[in-house]
Amino acid sequence: MSDLNEVGQRDGWRCWLCDSEVDPEASTNSDLGPSVDSYAAAKAKKGSAVIERLAHRACNTMKGKIAPVVPWSPDLFVVDPAPIFETVERLARKGGREIVARCPDERDANQAAEWLLDRLSRFAPGQKFSTQVTPGGGQYMLALRSE
Repeated sequence: MSDLNEVGQRDGWRCWLCDSEVDPEASTNSDLGPSVDSYAAAKAKKGSAVIERLAHRACNTMKGKIAPVVPWSPDLFVVDPAPIFETVERLARKGGREIVARCPDERDANQAAEWLLDRLSRFAPGQKFSTQVTPGGGQYMLALRSE
């Protein structure tokens, strides 16, 4: 297991699950205290490198053995948003593109696209993504593509 301070500095002291700041001075026993999450280790193939990420203790404990939930921003106007964690895992494994949300107008779709790329730059820093907004059926589709 990596040193907590190394992981914290590498991740900019931000929780990879909720994207909120983690206080490096907080007790590791506090719900908002820092912890090292190695969720990927449970799914990694034998012998492959494990990437450990910084998480709040509560975020890390809450997810337990279930897939983590990475929420969409409540400030966005998106309809039927796809689960971010599962979508990123699938695109990393298979490549391609997926529709991740529908928006009522182009401005909302572009705002969601910008937010999503910013969020993924911290959530999956080793992967490259792009977004595409396309009109259809009186709404705008937001697609995420693995580069």
